[in-house]
Amino acid sequence: MAMMRRHSIFLTFIFFAGLASNALAAELRVDVKNLRSSDGNVHFAIYSDPKTFLGKESMVKDIILPVKDKNVEAVFGGLEPGEYALAIFHDENGNREFDQGLFGIPLEGYGFSNGAGIFFGPPDFEDAAVKVNKGDSKISIPMVYFFD
Repeated sequence: MAMMRRHSIFLTFIFFAGLASNALAAELRVDVKNLRSSDGNVHFAIYSDPKTFLGKESMVKDIILPVKDKNVEAVFGGLEPGEYALAIFHDENGNREFDQGLFGIPLEGYGFSNGAGIFFGPPDFEDAAVKVNKGDSKISIPMVYFFD
């Protein structure tokens, strides 16, 4: 009987610990509208470390979603509350690469959280950082096309 009681208490503890960790988790919805076309996919990458922002191996998560009706929404779940920066690109030709021309001029649409712009290179983490609190957060990222 005592063994069943300890087992029951342990399971109850595990259940409530799981609820507590879910209550502290954050979800970020990222909305991208008015894409140039419904072709291809949009690649989303989310980063949490300013020192490794935009490093291919340092993404917290990445998502690739097909474009529908020139819009797409990504959902990043299970995040720890904190500051994150996002980078996206519209892979219209579906080659899974961010195509660039001479001098690195973007040939496909791109964007950063906070609408952070590029000036002789990508923005700093601080310019693109968004605060994600526990629960649900939602942001929009404008897609920029260098050539239209």
